[in-house]
Amino acid sequence: MPTASVTDLPSEGLVLLDVREDDEWAAGHAPEAKHVPLGELPARVGELAELPDDRPVYVVCRSGGRSARAAAWLNAAGVVDAVNVAGGMKSWQTEGRALVGEREGAAPEVL
Repeated sequence: MPTASVTDLPSEGLVLLDVREDDEWAAGHAPEAKHVPLGELPARVGELAELPDDRPVYVVCRSGGRSARAAAWLNAAGVVDAVNVAGGMKSWQTEGRALVGEREGAAPEVL
């Protein structure tokens, strides 16, 4: 399965799919990410049609396990050209990439 580290991700035109749970997303996520929890992916696959199809979709979770499963499923189903993000949002945060949160009055963090 295709895998990329956070340092390998493009700085422009990044298409990022976050498959973490709602509480993880609310705590902190990449500003440009689309959120579809892993457990909802099959039912919401139609929403992925709005993603650009001219470049890879990088799939991220907390550390890389769930996103690996999601990327494998997406590739096998022919939905998108999916690439797992090794190290997930933990690596994203460690590399100093931008985070935004949905919790009022709380600084964004990776759960």
